[in-house]
Order: sequence, then C-alpha cells, then structure tokens
Amino acid sequence: MIRKLLTIVEETHREANHDIKPPTRKAAAVAVIANPFAGRHAADLGELIAAGEMLGGLLGERAVRALGIAPGAAESYGKAAIVGEDGELEHAAAILHPKLGAPLRRAVEKGAALVPSAKKRGGMGTAIDVPLGHKDAAFVRSHFDAMEVRVPDAPRRDEIVVVVVVTDSGRPLPRIGGLQVNEIEGKDGLR
Repeated sequence: MIRKLLTIVEETHREANHDIKPPTRKAAAVAVIANPFAGRHAADLGELIAAGEMLGGLLGERAVRALGIAPGAAESYGKAAIVGEDGELEHAAAILHPKLGAPLRRAVEKGAALVPSAKKRGGMGTAIDVPLGHKDAAFVRSHFDAMEVRVPDAPRRDEIVVVVVVTDSGRPLPRIGGLQVNEIEGKDGLR
C-alpha cells in the first residue's frame, strides 16, 4: 500500500537578523499510499481508517526520530493529506480523523490538544500547508504555525499523500503574548 516514505527536517537558524539558538525545528514524515477507492464510491471506508491508524504511529515515530529527540520533547504537531484526482476528500478524512490521532499521540507522549489538520485534492507536486499547534495546549500562540510539504511525483491519480509534522519548538522569536509553554497545565487540551 505504501509506495514511498520521505522525511524532511526544516531548521531555522536565523530570523529577522537574529540568531536562533537553539534553532527551531520541524520534521515532516510523509507516506505516499495507494488509494483503494480511487475512481469509485464506497460506503465503507474502513480500509482507509485502518491505514490512518497504522500511519499515525509510523509517521509520528519517524518525525520524532528525525528530530533526534525523546518523544516527550515534541512540542507541536499537525497532519494533512492530499488526495489524487480520482479520489474524494472523504478519503483523506477517513485517514486523518477517526484513528490517526491516538498512535500519533503515543509517538509524542501525551498530546492532549486537537491535532490540527488540512486536506485537499491535487495532482503530482501539489503542496499542502500542514497546520501546527502545541500538542498539549491549543491556546499556546507561539506554536500556531505551519510547514509546507510537497512530493514532486505524488499524488498520482490513484494515490494519497499523508503527512505528519512534529516540532521541538514554536515559531522563532514569538512575541504576540498568550499562554506560555511554562504555563501549560495540559489537562483539557486547551490550557
């Protein structure tokens, strides 16, 4: 079912003429998979839901490993999918929403907050901005961010690109106020 796996690490060392020490880092783990429902309507999308569960753990663990951090050191996360032309947006939803979250949360230790998500349809080379938020407290503004991801040869008409992004920090030079990381209670996923 998986045609290709990729891992991309983005490090920001300088922002607005300031050195960022340590650099802010984002890791995207990407899977290009076959869409078993491409070109046909199906009432039961259980096969994609199961794929989402498997990919949540696989991609979450790959992203954490790419950052070289312990799972509990992950700070924010997000997920996204691009469905090829013969697929439906509901195919992306089946992968992303019912079961991908639980194994991703295990991969980053906890994850009380909602996992931000995006989905779209497109052809090979289509980019998607994967939205990010703090894994334990959605109100931490310093972690509202995104990472653009694209795979030059995917998705083909009958494929889906699935992306999980994990970070070890928020944006570089945050200064718009709000809940600070050291103030997180992490009980309700909001604060």
